Amino acid sequence: MTDHSHETPSVEEFGSMEEFWDDRYGRSDRIWSGNPNVVLVREVTGTPPGRALDLGSGEGADAVWLARQGWRVTGTDISGVALGRAAEHAAAEGLADRIDWQRHDLGESFPEGTYDLVSAQFLHSYGEMPREKILRSAASAVAPGGVLLIVGHSGFPSWEENPHPDVHFPTPEEVLESLDLPDGKWEVQICEEHDRSQTSPDGRPGHRTDNTVKVRRLPE
Repeated sequence: MTDHSHETPSVEEFGSMEEFWDDRYGRSDRIWSGNPNVVLVREVTGTPPGRALDLGSGEGADAVWLARQGWRVTGTDISGVALGRAAEHAAAEGLADRIDWQRHDLGESFPEGTYDLVSAQFLHSYGEMPREKILRSAASAVAPGGVLLIVGHSGFPSWEENPHPDVHFPTPEEVLESLDLPDGKWEVQICEEHDRSQTSPDGRPGHRTDNTVKVRRLPE
């Protein structure tokens, strides 16, 4: 996940992305809202539960929500601080036995196994991250009949006037193309942009454009 707080130090101050994110999470009791991502809830509600993989699980809101719906979840993040916080959340909800928390730098290692749902919600980073490689690994982890759900930013929020011109947020079509899915093996269910309201750090109303790619691996 990506957070654009003005208090966030630069990646260059740290020896690794793990250290950067541990410091970022350690600077406050909570970064995120504690609520599951809206698109995940919309797209998964009513789906028969199975095995789910939550990539970039952060403080665990998505993984906990999935577990509450009956899923067996593997939640992974680069930050041990975030994973500890997520495990506390799951335990407080009585769901600790339904979630396996794993620490991974997803560009270097990836959870084993196959899953009925692989979710990548706002898998962006301040530093370099091989996002396309990670998402291809995510597609490879989808079991036959399962779904890969990718939600990401299409640009910066309305109150930030292109603060990092070298940063490119891919379109949903670019995300889909980068997955390099074999013909005849997948069904594209969603590939679209959508706007959402978002409040600026100083409380002003604003908006941001995000995108969703949802693909289903066809049964064998």
